[in-house]
Order: sequence, then structure tokens, then C-alpha cells
Amino acid sequence: MTARAADRARYDRATAQLDAPVAIVDLDAFDANADDLVRRAGGKPIRVASKSVRSRALLERALAKDGFAGIMSFTLAESLWLARSGFEDVLLAYPSADRAAYAELAADPKLARAVTVMADDPAQLDLIDAAREGGREVVRVCLELDTSLRLLGGRVRVGARRSPLHSPAQIADMARTVARRPGFALVGIMAYEGHVAGVGDAVAGRPLRSRAIRLMQAAARRELAERRAAVVRAVRAVAPDLEFVNGGGTGSVQHTAAEDAVTEVAAGSGLYVPRLFDNYTSFRGRPAALFAQPVVRRPGVGVVTVLGGGYPASGATGADRLPVPYLPEGLRYDPQEGAGEVQTPLLGSPADDLLIGDKVWFRHAKAGELCERFDTLHLVEGDRVTAAVPTYRGEGHTFL
Repeated sequence: MTARAADRARYDRATAQLDAPVAIVDLDAFDANADDLVRRAGGKPIRVASKSVRSRALLERALAKDGFAGIMSFTLAESLWLARSGFEDVLLAYPSADRAAYAELAADPKLARAVTVMADDPAQLDLIDAAREGGREVVRVCLELDTSLRLLGGRVRVGARRSPLHSPAQIADMARTVARRPGFALVGIMAYEGHVAGVGDAVAGRPLRSRAIRLMQAAARRELAERRAAVVRAVRAVAPDLEFVNGGGTGSVQHTAAEDAVTEVAAGSGLYVPRLFDNYTSFRGRPAALFAQPVVRRPGVGVVTVLGGGYPASGATGADRLPVPYLPEGLRYDPQEGAGEVQTPLLGSPADDLLIGDKVWFRHAKAGELCERFDTLHLVEGDRVTAAVPTYRGEGHTFL
């Protein structure tokens, strides 16, 4: 029996009394992935990216481990909810235009101590001030550095379009704006190199593309390490008491943590290891989050149909954004139908061994987005479900 076949047997036994659709997290795999992230971080703390987890119980599990500290959130409303729930260090990774939430933040000392907001433009500070409604609490601010690699005099750009602050001079100017402005405290810098951390460098069947990605990422790491160090020096000249410099993501933890200028790294997807994180040469994780759909039809030889399953992930559309049939091994989509909203045909010889009501296990493309489809995550240890915990959705929250 292969390791994957053994996993399928465990998951089927563990969920035998649960009807599909059902989502699970294999805690042995989750914990092993967490340990690997800590090893790769080399002693620097890991801030957990909540958008990749989207379950308070599993955020708490990660943060209970040595080597993890703080949360990187994705909306201001989520940040306030987490802070009210007892999480004491929440860094909002994206600028917000949520005026009502800013009013709450500026009026509540506990929230203002726990939550740090993101800024890269003075207009964002204007919006916060206009939203205060009399709240006088000091708002903690983190500046975001644009990490993109610019070549040929800026005519070629590699990396996400995020912050407009690219050079040390630009971010130092923004630091001075925050430092001089009443009601704000500059406490951190964030720089997420998504073109390194979020792009696999070993694409199956694409050796030339993989080689090109590795060359690009090596150049990007060298350029960013030099520029990030200069940025930190420039900002510390304005704010000597800067509390943190955050960088990286699951795919670049060990590289980013090696930079002296970085004080902490971020990671989240590496806990669940969705399918987009299979294509890295620098680490191998264990799939921890899966979902099962039930077989509801047997249209013919070598074909079964499961209920639903069309859960595409965000990003540029493509086959890599679809869930992948995982267990039993050997199933594939019908190219004429793909993954459907209410039914999904699957082809392959394993279909002939599946009966009506059997489960087919899938892996989602991007980590936390699976939790927007399910209210509950069933936690598996060995061949038993030992707990069931709510996702954000299960607690009545869909923040985006």
C-alpha cells in the first residue's frame, strides 16, 4: 500500500460516520509542517498569515508552538474581531478603507494596542483621521515596501503591484510623514516578496520554465536583500524604536529569515500545504487540509460523478487554480466539463472501484480559501476525528 493509499484509508475510517461534502485537517501533517517552518526560520519568529488558515482554533494551535508569534490579518474587521477574541498582536497586511472599523480602533485602547494597520500613502492616514469620530487612541502603523524586481530601467517589472514605496528615499519620506503626524505611531515595516515566496520553482513537466524561475528568484533575492537593508536603515533613522521588520512567506522563509535586517517572517499556507505549494525545490510539506465530495453517479466504465467540487481559487485563471482530485490516486477531470458547481465527472480506472456514497478526496489550490466553502473543519489524528472546529464562515464571518 502506498503512503497516499494509507492516508485515504485513514481518512475514510475517520470520517465513516460523516456525510460528504466534508473538510478535514490532518493534525499530524499540520504539526509536522509547523515544525518544518520553524526549522526553516532559523530562530526568527513566524507571524501566522490568517488568510491562509481562517480558523481561530488552528491559529491558536500554531501560535501555541515555539517559534510562532503574532498574526498577519487580511481585513480590518477581521483584525478587530481577532483582537477582541484575545489575540494580542495583529498586523493588518493590507490597507483598509473601512471607516467604521477605524472609528472602533481609534476609540478602544485594547484594540489600539493589539492592532497595527498598513499604510503606504498619506491619503490613507487622512482617511483614518476622518473616520476617528472623536476617538483619540494612537493608531499603530506599519509601512509596506514594494518588493518587485525592476529590470531594464524599470521597463520590466516582476512581482505583485502592491505598495508605491520602492526606494529607501520614498519609504523614508513616508516614515517622516507618519512620525510627524499626531495620533499615529510608526512601529514596523513589511515587505512581501510574492514572486519568490508564492511562485514554485519546480513546475512539473516544465524544466526550462522552472530554470527561468530559479534564476529570476535568485536575482530578486539578491536585489531585495540589499534594498531592504537600506530601507531599514533609512526608516530607523526616523524611528529608532521600530518594533519589527516583517518579510517573506511560506516559499521563502529560509531565505528571508537569513537577512539581518529582517526580524520576523510570515507564513500560513505552509501549515495546510495546498496544491500550489507542491512545486518548490527548497522544501516539501505534507498535505494537511483536504475536502471530500461524495460519489453520486456512475455514468459508465471509468467514470464517476461527485457532488459539487467546483471551488476555484483566486488569482489569474488557469488549471492550477482548481482543486485537484487526490484520493484515490489516478482520477482526473473530464476536459469538457472540469470542476462543476453542482456536479463533477471524474475519469480514470479507480472510478470503477468507487460505489455510490464513497468519498473522493481533493486538495484545494490556495490554503485558506477552502474555509470559505465549509463551516467546520474536522481534525483528524491517526484514523479518528478528535474534534470539529469552526472556520471563520462557521462563526458567521466572511470578511471578504
